Amino acid sequence: MSRKRVLVVGGTGYLGQHLLEGLSQIQGSDSYDIAFTHHSHPPPPGLLDAIPQAQAFRVDLRSGDGFDAVAQGFSQPDVVVNCAALSVPRACEVDPTAAMSINVPSALVKWLSGFRENNTLLIHLSTDQVYEGVKSFYKEDDETVPVNVYGKSKVAAEQFISANCSNFAILRSSIIFGPQTLSPVPKSLPIQWIDGVLSKGEKVEFFHDEYRCPVYVKDVVSIVLKLTNKWISEGKQMQLLLNVGGPDRVSRAQMAEAVAHTRGYDSSFIKPVSASTVDRGVKSPSDISMDISKLIQTLDIYPIPFKEGVKLTLTAEGGS
Repeated sequence: MSRKRVLVVGGTGYLGQHLLEGLSQIQGSDSYDIAFTHHSHPPPPGLLDAIPQAQAFRVDLRSGDGFDAVAQGFSQPDVVVNCAALSVPRACEVDPTAAMSINVPSALVKWLSGFRENNTLLIHLSTDQVYEGVKSFYKEDDETVPVNVYGKSKVAAEQFISANCSNFAILRSSIIFGPQTLSPVPKSLPIQWIDGVLSKGEKVEFFHDEYRCPVYVKDVVSIVLKLTNKWISEGKQMQLLLNVGGPDRVSRAQMAEAVAHTRGYDSSFIKPVSASTVDRGVKSPSDISMDISKLIQTLDIYPIPFKEGVKLTLTAEGGS
């Protein structure tokens, strides 16, 4: 029996690299053939060195250029995990056309539909920013009323996948945090950034009135691997929508307090301010905390508490 194939779209990004690492660590008969796509930069040597068995393909998600090479060099994947996105809300606001063309995976879905056998599971990363942010602990069946272009593009992606795919899992993820990747990503990571600014011993402003349910990156990897195994072992098509967050509803100020407590910093340097005092060039939802009971019931996975994830992150980065 041939080994099953998993393709990570957007494999050089933060979640993509952690996923590739998790997939590569599976040993024996349960292991997978793995490949990933990249776009704007060549795949980083550090990633290729760490996971030499992974095949790399350059793909343009807007046009679909490169997917044929994946089909020829890797064959039809059993599972595709789409982590690729234009995920900076301000950048989406500046260029809505790019946000839609990148975040709605029309070329990917068209490519998958071209295979004779319809036996690929698409796991698609969405966002908590599909919610309006006017209450706490949103459930999956609550209305999606995004307040910015990024959220609107992710709602459009969800609708496109639901209409054009028969086998999918959409994961509405909160802020993903955790250790740095095998090949460091250029973007600022939330816990590492907070640690960096607090370590200087100067007053820093943090919003006290915007709430999320940050989720530890290894938990997101576990969720994707569980879905992958479920499809491959059971062979039952799914149309699944799950909130993916941690168990704790926290503000930016509370996130900073958790870092300060773990590191032993003076928490008086944390200055809570209202999000309304800062113009970020994009509207941001106030409270998009999520109810994750469906995730727990469906997959029997319990994401770790925020403070525990902070400790694991900072330990991995070095220091206490």
